[in-house]
Amino acid sequence: MNQGMNANMNSGMNQQNMNHGGHEMFDAHEILAGFISLLDQYVLFEPLIQDQELKRILHTQHHFITDLYNISVEAFSTGMDPSHPTQTYKMDQNNQVVYGLQKMSPKKPMTSINEVKDAGISAYMLGLVKSTGSLLAMTSLEITNPVLRRMMADSVPNFIEMGYELFLYQNKRHYYQVPQLAQQDMVQMLNSYAPSNYLV
Repeated sequence: MNQGMNANMNSGMNQQNMNHGGHEMFDAHEILAGFISLLDQYVLFEPLIQDQELKRILHTQHHFITDLYNISVEAFSTGMDPSHPTQTYKMDQNNQVVYGLQKMSPKKPMTSINEVKDAGISAYMLGLVKSTGSLLAMTSLEITNPVLRRMMADSVPNFIEMGYELFLYQNKRHYYQVPQLAQQDMVQMLNSYAPSNYLV
């Protein structure tokens, strides 16, 4: 009798675990492997960072992404709601962007680990966050499990926020400069569209 109950329970659990499509299995593996790669690289960057503000950003993002990874593994392996929902990432940078270009030394590839600087590390972090956000946006359109799909879709704005946080960090230190067009060109482009009427 107990063996029959255990077999039925195991069968039910296996059916819960199998509510993923084949393509989704590959996407989920790519997402989870991407989270691991990002987190591993943050661990590699941490001892090389000089600026305490960048180190704090790295720690905050690492903590947030680790939690997302853990609940994603939970949702993927069970096919059910994880122990808690996805959280909302809140950066503490202000939204002030520095516009214009300042004269800087030309950039070139490093030839030694001794040349690693915070400017480069923050750029690597930004690249990782941007590529992960793009992957989540693309794959969330193809995931069939409703829990996992919603988690990945809900995570896209969080990676946008993390990317914007890193952009603002770089921008205020002139690592990421933002040129502007001439005022007359900007005005012309800003006024190049008009509202449309509804079809019906």
